[in-house]
Amino acid sequence: MFLIIFVLVLLLVLSIVASTLYVVRQQTVAIIERFGKYQTTSTSGIHIRLPFGIDKIAARIQLRLLQSEIVVETKTKDNVFVTLNVATQYRVNEQNVTDAYYKLMSPEAQIKSYIEDALRSSVPKLTLDELFEKKDEIALEVQHQVAEEMSTYGYIIVKTLITKVEPDAEVKQSMNGINAAQRKRVAAQELANADKIKIVTAAEAEAEKDRLHGVGIAQQRKAIVDGLAESIQELKDANVGMTEEQIMSILLTNQYLDTLNTFAAKGNQTLFLPNHPEGIEDIRTQILSSLKTK
Repeated sequence: MFLIIFVLVLLLVLSIVASTLYVVRQQTVAIIERFGKYQTTSTSGIHIRLPFGIDKIAARIQLRLLQSEIVVETKTKDNVFVTLNVATQYRVNEQNVTDAYYKLMSPEAQIKSYIEDALRSSVPKLTLDELFEKKDEIALEVQHQVAEEMSTYGYIIVKTLITKVEPDAEVKQSMNGINAAQRKRVAAQELANADKIKIVTAAEAEAEKDRLHGVGIAQQRKAIVDGLAESIQELKDANVGMTEEQIMSILLTNQYLDTLNTFAAKGNQTLFLPNHPEGIEDIRTQILSSLKTK
């Protein structure tokens, strides 16, 4: 009998201890109510409460950062329907946990409503191009508006981002066509510039080739004239008994014949020569006259 009583007392003590002690985990707070009325807020650690349901844990509130993904459909100033993907990060204000629990039943739904309202007020003031350019500014403005509203309920809005701006399918297809046309136009312009550079380079190379060819011919002619002048001077110094014009005639005739031999040695088997005895003299006279002119 004594053993039974001892066991019952022990079970009663354990039950009292179990209903008295409670643990709150890290980054969590517990809302304690006594007879249905708010009593206190317990932070992380081990705590004691009145047993037998006098003090109850009404809720455990997370203090960690939460994130919500929201999709908003609206229309721009130039009547383009767009879908906005919005990500917002928020958390409970540790200094205002009671408002977060007692004033707001569904914080995520409330935040979504505020963001939708803010975006549908600001986006219609902008064109589609302006929306793409200023989406970060719009997100910051929405964040400030929603943060002010949610602070009343004990929540802090940490960050709001517009992660995606998606026009309707028809507008998107048109934009892709415009972008493709722009890329083709730029590619065609680059190709035309490349062709222009090639043409200019080839023309410059051809001009340089002609210039060098002309320089070569001029140098060749100068060498011939210089050689003839040296030969005339040598013959005059040797007192051959001929005038300068006679010496020039002989040298030019020899030069002409050497040229014919060179021409034939290169594989040219057909030569057109005068068909009368005075022809050679005519050729000599023409060469002499040409050189004297130059």
